[in-house]
Amino acid sequence: MEITVDGERLRVEVLRSDIVRFHISRQQRFDEKPTFSTTRDIHFVAPFTLRETAQALWISTEQIDVVIGKTPFAIDIYRRNGPPILESHRTAPHLAQAYGTLNDMFAVVRRCKPDDAIFGLGQKTGRLNRKGRAFSLWNTDVLGLDEQGHAPKDPGGTAFDPYYISIPFFCRLDRVSSAMAGFFLDNTFRAQFDFSPPDHYRIYFLGGHYLEYVLAGPSLANILEGLSWLTGQMPRPPIWALGHHQCRWHPYTSASLLELAKQYRSRAIPCDALWLDIDHMDGYRIFTWDKARFPAPSETVSRLKGEGFQVVPIIDPGVKIEAGYHTYEHGCAGDHFCKTEGGATYTGQVWPGPSAFPDFLRAPTRQWWAQQIAEHMASTGVSGIWNDMNEPATGAIDPMPMRFDEGRQSHLRHHNHYALLMALATADGCRQAIPERRSFVLSRAGCAGIQRYCANWLGDNFSRWDHLWMSMPMSMGLGLSGQPFVGADVGGFAGNCFPELLVRWYQCAAFGPFLRNHSAAGMADQYPWSFGSTVENLCRRAIAMRYRLMPYLYAAFVEASTQGTPIQRPLVVDFQADSMAHDVDDAYLFGEHMLIAPIYAPGQRHRTVYLPEGRWHHWHTGEIFRGPQVIDTAAPIHYIPVFARGGSVIATWPEAPLSTAGYQPQIVDLHVFMPDDASERRTMLYEDDGSSFAYQRGEFQRTQFVLERHGKRFRLHASVEGNGFAQWQRAAFRLRFYGMRGDTVEVNGRRQTLVANRLILTNARKPFILSGSVA
Repeated sequence: MEITVDGERLRVEVLRSDIVRFHISRQQRFDEKPTFSTTRDIHFVAPFTLRETAQALWISTEQIDVVIGKTPFAIDIYRRNGPPILESHRTAPHLAQAYGTLNDMFAVVRRCKPDDAIFGLGQKTGRLNRKGRAFSLWNTDVLGLDEQGHAPKDPGGTAFDPYYISIPFFCRLDRVSSAMAGFFLDNTFRAQFDFSPPDHYRIYFLGGHYLEYVLAGPSLANILEGLSWLTGQMPRPPIWALGHHQCRWHPYTSASLLELAKQYRSRAIPCDALWLDIDHMDGYRIFTWDKARFPAPSETVSRLKGEGFQVVPIIDPGVKIEAGYHTYEHGCAGDHFCKTEGGATYTGQVWPGPSAFPDFLRAPTRQWWAQQIAEHMASTGVSGIWNDMNEPATGAIDPMPMRFDEGRQSHLRHHNHYALLMALATADGCRQAIPERRSFVLSRAGCAGIQRYCANWLGDNFSRWDHLWMSMPMSMGLGLSGQPFVGADVGGFAGNCFPELLVRWYQCAAFGPFLRNHSAAGMADQYPWSFGSTVENLCRRAIAMRYRLMPYLYAAFVEASTQGTPIQRPLVVDFQADSMAHDVDDAYLFGEHMLIAPIYAPGQRHRTVYLPEGRWHHWHTGEIFRGPQVIDTAAPIHYIPVFARGGSVIATWPEAPLSTAGYQPQIVDLHVFMPDDASERRTMLYEDDGSSFAYQRGEFQRTQFVLERHGKRFRLHASVEGNGFAQWQRAAFRLRFYGMRGDTVEVNGRRQTLVANRLILTNARKPFILSGSVA
């Protein structure tokens, strides 16, 4: 439906009964594809009714009513039952601030309540609840120079803004009803979201069209599913990408890299990947290797793979401007570099010196870049690519003269877009290089939709306790904005780490989506063994626990890749009706069934933890707590508080392998945690080869566990689907029961005796039913 508003057209489209899209033209023209953030061109796909009164137009679905006010023009959306979803702010009875424009800027102002909670906007510092603050969306090299060539003020501060990743999506929670709604503005121009006023909030964009998707909810889970429906899901990663990674900005040589690998193996510290920062290149020229340091890179990579290590090199967008340099010459020949308004090649100043930047808005440039990536990977055997400096960072040179699409489109429009388009091309190159295997791309910057192509890390953080804390709400904020594969540099990138901080950071990050130790040049060593045997043992213990939990973590990634569900998520995702859970951002759910309460202060050996409704089993001590309640629990230096949700079945490996490469155990442990009465929970174990796309042909094994309890009896039902896979080794489950009474259970009607609350159940691919008594 379209109506005329102040000389422009307002288009309202009902995409689903819970998702509506609003679009306002400029100069009577609609920009049908303003960004690459969405995955589909959706038009009318859901039924609705339309009626008109003298005051308004009413568009109704089975869930919501959209009311377009005529005088004054306003946009309001109401649930059939519950609080309003969206209301234009009124400053007077006949003056609504639904939409305003000046030059190329536009703004909208909406009503809110003083105690509303706001979540989202991608990567932001500070508390997870954004209410009470204003934020800019402009991808920024935090430790770089600003547009005037000055160092940013306090880049290490926990209120610094903006950051590397800008996602114009947020959710608003009505605390009275606990209902939520989501709002995604498909626009990559510079923007500001001001949530500081108590009774309204303002959204400004410096250009582009007003194009907004409103996701009615009312549950956050529904909103996140809808967001992933619009902007896409992450691809299923290779299992090695879920392992422990070692990176450092350091002038490694082939010999020293091999020695580093040897250290990890001889010290029995699990590690799956070694990363190479900018010093591996010849004079920082991308797609090259320093021949003195790496005379035979493919041989080095091959030897490391033989030891179970994948290798991931850094690739920046800045291409050294130098006659005779093959990437620059090829880029010029294909007209692949960004231009200025006058038609010259835009020049920035980054690691190699004067540099040109690929014009990723052009499809031929993306194809060219993909070919460079594919050739680089194929020639050396590396397993993934690390995209850095892709805000884009241009050093002391103002980025604004950089233009796109052969100089026709402004930098203001596509600055926040740049990393997404680079990732799109990079991922395409990876597929060309290793079409039979899953690859891995990591990006520093991004916008909405970045999860379709790569993971993100949180950029150049600091070796500080407050940055360890900040990694939690920052990662959760990205998870609530559509990007589930995130993580901070363990130990901190800038500054010198110290023993206790490294231990606590590993203990926290071991329960997160991405686990990588990374530090800057010139900083003190922060390898797990850098502070002596005691710290080494504690770090090893944390890393080993992650590896044992790999089946559980892998299942969470499979769910995220199909449903858009965050892996590291705030309690509000699962406990939206619990007002105490709304503001918890120093603890989180790891997957659906584990609650993690990290330590983020020196010398801390206890902490309070809020446990929501349900039965919670302390992973380390076996204590059982019933929520909702706040508890004080011990946090000795060798572990942080971890709780398993009653009713869950958490699968683990029987040991922590030194690498996931080729690891297929014959036994998988199942930790069965007794639920509350009259409850039922579902848990999934998902097994495939961890590296190929054979799962798309049915070569996988999914075991669905349903654990229910009635009175003093519990019942565990396991159903199975899938055809297994060639590397299959599992022949049995080893079950361990928590909170159970007695030493016998019935399996498929036959009595079995437990030994120390454990039972080995020979089972490869068959369903089973098990029952017993609850303590």
